[in-house]
Amino acid sequence: MRAEETGSSTTSESGRPLRRVARVVLLDPDDRILLLHGYEPADPADDWWFTPGGGLEGDETHEQAALRELREETGVTDVELGPVLWQRICSFPFDGRRWDQDEWYFLARTSQTATAPEGLTELERRSVAGARWWSCRELTEAHETVYPTRLAELLRRLLDEGPPKRPEILDTEIV
Repeated sequence: MRAEETGSSTTSESGRPLRRVARVVLLDPDDRILLLHGYEPADPADDWWFTPGGGLEGDETHEQAALRELREETGVTDVELGPVLWQRICSFPFDGRRWDQDEWYFLARTSQTATAPEGLTELERRSVAGARWWSCRELTEAHETVYPTRLAELLRRLLDEGPPKRPEILDTEIV
């Protein structure tokens, strides 16, 4: 995520611009999902898990941003990018400001399970503690905070039913 990437033609309910974001639901051959472990830079005890991804840069498409962010945040480049699974609007405080985002979640598959971030921003270096592959069962049983909040349920349905015919609009999340 990059603070300078807030340009968008749409606005949030508060009137602030919505940052356009591409996120990746990355699955390995065992159907485990890769999540990043993030935290508030001023309070590392305030932590959560989230999918790789970030803001679109310039005239980049969502697909291009998804692949770039995945490479920068995880080092994963051997990936087959699939369809958009879900879309959501969210708003949350982070690093002293409010972030309003329009997020698109892409399905992707890879056999590359080793991760090594290649291009973290200064803010990401101060707020990302690592990555972990999670089974659906582990995610369902987790007591940690995970975003989007219904990710375990959404992943279970994806694995059982396959991708939706068109992106599912998730409930707006305001933290």
